[in-house]
Amino acid sequence: MTAAAEISDSQRVLELARAALAEPIAELTPLESGIGLRRFYRVRAASGRSAIARIESEEDPVGRPPGIPPEPPLEPIRALLERAGLPVPACYGRAPGIELLEDFGDESLYARSQRAPALETHALVGRALDLLPRLQRVADDGSGVEAFARQLDAPYFAYKAELFARYSLPDALGRAPSAAEAAALRDAFAWIGAEAARAPQRLSQRDFQSQNLLLRADGSLGLIDLQGAFLAPPEYDFVCLLRDSYLELPEPFVDAELARVRPALPAAPDAASFRARFELLTLTRKGKDHARFLYAARARGDTRYLAFAPRTARVLGRAALRAAGLDARIARLAALLARWAEG
Repeated sequence: MTAAAEISDSQRVLELARAALAEPIAELTPLESGIGLRRFYRVRAASGRSAIARIESEEDPVGRPPGIPPEPPLEPIRALLERAGLPVPACYGRAPGIELLEDFGDESLYARSQRAPALETHALVGRALDLLPRLQRVADDGSGVEAFARQLDAPYFAYKAELFARYSLPDALGRAPSAAEAAALRDAFAWIGAEAARAPQRLSQRDFQSQNLLLRADGSLGLIDLQGAFLAPPEYDFVCLLRDSYLELPEPFVDAELARVRPALPAAPDAASFRARFELLTLTRKGKDHARFLYAARARGDTRYLAFAPRTARVLGRAALRAAGLDARIARLAALLARWAEG
């Protein structure tokens, strides 16, 4: 972003904040963004009250499948989830391309996990998972929420396969893949997509991971990054958190949490199907994440996420082994990722 663009953004944020908060603004601080290109500022008013300005930007072209429309705006999904009692930020004001939102603070579940005992981290993860039955019960209320018309479907799985084949499969094999190996990967992801299409479809936040769960001042969890919500199998958000690239969660804990929360889901899926789809969706979701980490480093020079690539690779290799008995195509994928399973 150019200096002129940054000045323009900051001026627009100041104008919105003065009008929405109805008081002078004492400080405007840019915040570090995630792997996406959206930008954020913390706005602090003269009274000490603070808010977060969320500024839309042009999308990274690798961020979604070709032919799939861009993510919808934050409204009205934020308002729908707020009405449903979910812990999402209040909206103080809006201007074209800018949302002024409640400030949940800087401490994410991931950040807390870096200094907290494992038992505290596990308790926070459990509290976050308890939000998922509530989220999956949210229904379309006719307010125009696009999430109910968006679905984790075949183009998403094809996109994840291509991204993984280009950036991650060479890393898994230690060499360039053959055409047959890349085709085997695509076949496996397509089969997973077909299995997902047969599953119940529930509202999913889509990026329910530890950097999008914030610890509020009162100790409660707040959920951010809502605009990508769509319909997906009930296991999808569980994968995002329990197979989080940023958290090292022991397998017995993962098993226990899946068993604990599954019965609370609406029309709870049977245990065997739930666990099978959990492993299969781990392969496609975490495969995409691993590829995006490598892409960000190589194409954009953003190396912040490379530290999480080895952990993500281990998750992928071991999930492939666990799921190998489900279908011959997954068994072939497990063979391609065998080096990672040993890591």
